Amino acid sequence: MALNFLCLTAQKMTFFSSSMASPKKKLQGLVAATITPMTEHGEINFSVIGRYVDYLVEEQGVKSIFVNGTTGEGLSLSVSERRQVAEEWVTQGRNKLDQVVIHVGALSLKESQELARHAAEIGADGIAVLAPFFLKPGNTDVLINFLKEVAAAAPALPFYYYHIPALTGVKIRAEELLDRIQEKIPTFQGLKFSDTDLLDFGQCVDQNRQRQFALLFGVDEQLLSALVMGATGAVGSTYNYLGKKTNQMLEAFEQKDFSSALNHQFCIQRFINFVFKLGFGVSQTKAIMTLVSGIPMGPPRPPLQKASREFIAAAEAKLKSLDFLSSTDLKDGSLESWS
Repeated sequence: MALNFLCLTAQKMTFFSSSMASPKKKLQGLVAATITPMTEHGEINFSVIGRYVDYLVEEQGVKSIFVNGTTGEGLSLSVSERRQVAEEWVTQGRNKLDQVVIHVGALSLKESQELARHAAEIGADGIAVLAPFFLKPGNTDVLINFLKEVAAAAPALPFYYYHIPALTGVKIRAEELLDRIQEKIPTFQGLKFSDTDLLDFGQCVDQNRQRQFALLFGVDEQLLSALVMGATGAVGSTYNYLGKKTNQMLEAFEQKDFSSALNHQFCIQRFINFVFKLGFGVSQTKAIMTLVSGIPMGPPRPPLQKASREFIAAAEAKLKSLDFLSSTDLKDGSLESWS
């Protein structure tokens, strides 16, 4: 792992150093939870990440990313792989992306600290950490103390808490965490709130109006509700391929055209509701992204299984019926490539 970092080019090192010295902007707007492209043999396909960056910026209007999270199968990757993926996104995103936030959460505190240090070394714009989910923190103070240890490994980087209780099983309310975290972690900038508890999210907004936290909502199909409550941005998987449509909703909301914003949200919900009923997760997200972008995302890591041809055919038909996708939009990502 150390050798891998030492082998970075002098050009990369120059960029990393200058990036670390630059002031950090507030994380806001749409943030794509990136997919980790893989070959058919389950190895990371680094060769397409440059195309992926261009696609997000030029086709979807999304200029910030959240790397190695749930959608990116971060916890299914080795520490060495996570480092390499982070390096590639930072390098390929140079002068193109506004912010590259690296998720560095792990079950091992030492691994999480190593990933945090590495994110700082390569010039990432921030780090995020979820709660340990095997031997779980028993209360808010225990969780904050764990997060503090990780944040301390990268003291110059903005720090975000990744709140996703449905997957971690850690039911500590985000409201309670925000109430105490800043005094323990001075680099704390906000959270990725991936939960449907709008009472908890609303209290995060209401009780922290003076703190200027980045309150990033992580349930794509409920984003408009969160915007009304005061969300400052959103992190999600669908922004990889529905970013353009979601940006239209954000623009309508900013212009106080709430009827149009609601229509956009309902349209997005029609697709998400459709694929939820078929069975929707990381595997299906990779397949849809391949279909829409033409960039091969490959299969997921076991124990996840590749999405079926039947799912892809149904998703393609639904995308077309909602005018998210036309026949001319299909590049190499059509069913023929899904063997």
